[in-house]
Amino acid sequence: MSVQKQVVEALMKPEAYDEEPGQIELMQTHISFVFLTRNFVYKVKKAVDLGFLDFTTLEKRFFFCEKELELNRRLCGDMYLEVVPINRSNVIKMKGEGETVEYAVKMKRMPQERMMNQLLEEDKVDSKLVDRIAKIIAEFHSKAETNRRISEFGSLAIIETNWKENFDQTQEFVGKTIPMKNFKLIRERIDDFMKGNVSFFEKRVAEGRVRDCHGDVHSGNIFVTDRIYIFDAIEFNERFRYSDVASDIAFLAMDLDFKERSNLSSFFVKRYVEYSGDQELMKLLPFYKCYRAYVRGKVVSFKLKDPSVGGEEKSVAMKEAKAYFKLASTYAKIL
Repeated sequence: MSVQKQVVEALMKPEAYDEEPGQIELMQTHISFVFLTRNFVYKVKKAVDLGFLDFTTLEKRFFFCEKELELNRRLCGDMYLEVVPINRSNVIKMKGEGETVEYAVKMKRMPQERMMNQLLEEDKVDSKLVDRIAKIIAEFHSKAETNRRISEFGSLAIIETNWKENFDQTQEFVGKTIPMKNFKLIRERIDDFMKGNVSFFEKRVAEGRVRDCHGDVHSGNIFVTDRIYIFDAIEFNERFRYSDVASDIAFLAMDLDFKERSNLSSFFVKRYVEYSGDQELMKLLPFYKCYRAYVRGKVVSFKLKDPSVGGEEKSVAMKEAKAYFKLASTYAKIL
C-alpha cells in the first residue's frame, strides 16, 4: 500500500487529528483528497502528474500547499489557516511524531448551503450581492501583482498555446460532446480574432491588465456568509492564473450565463467595469467567455473516460459538456 493511501486511511479516523473532528467525510477531486471535519477542512494533494500540474514528490506537494495558502489568503484571509504536517511513527497523525509523510492545507469549514452556486439554485442571488462581488474582484485586481514576467502570460504566444492545448485535448470528443461544425467554427473564429487583434492584446499587456489573478472565479468557488470568500485560486500552474483580468471576469460571467442568469452576468460585468474603469475589457469578454466555456466543456468531457465515474454520472457529464460547448460556440459566433 502506498504511503499516500495509508495517509488517506488514517485520516478517516478521529485519532489522526489534533482536535475532536466529529464525523469525518472524504471528498475527492482529480487532484485532491478533501477531509471535512466538524470545524475544519483538510486538503491533501494527490501524488499525480497531469502534465499541467506535478504533485509527484512530497517536496512539490509541500511547495504547492504553501503556495495555495499564500495565494488564497489574498481573498480569504481567515479561511485559509495553515499548512499542517502529517507525521508517521507508530501511527499516522496530524502534527504527530516521526517523519513527515504528507502535508495538508487546513481551512475553516464553511456552510455548504452558503455556496453561491447553491444560492443561485435557490434564487437567493440578487444584484446587490453581485455588486459586492464585482467590487471585491475589482479591488483585488487593482492590487494584484504584475511585472514583466507575469505580463508575458498575456502575450498572444501564450494565449495561442492555451487554445491549441484545448483543441488538441478535445479532438477525441468531436462528434461526442462537441459537433464537428462547432469545433471548426470555434477554432476558426478564435484564430481570426487573435490574428485581427494583435495590437489590442499588446495594448492590454502594456497597460498592466495582465496580473496575478485568481484563475478560477465561478459560483462554486464563492462562499457568502457574513463576508464573501472567493476561494480555491489556482496555485498549481502560473499559466492558468497569470492572465488578463478579463479572463477572471469572463469566468463568472460565463458561469452566470450557463446557469441562465444572463441578467446577473451582464450586471456583474457592468459593475466591474465601473469599479475598475476598464472599459476596453468589453472587447475581450466574448473571447474569454468562449475560452472559459470551452475549458469547462473539456474538463467535464474528461469524466467520460474516467473509469472511476459511474454510468449515471457519465450521462450527466455528457449533457453538461454538450451544453458548455454549445455556449462556447454561441460566444464564438459574436467574435
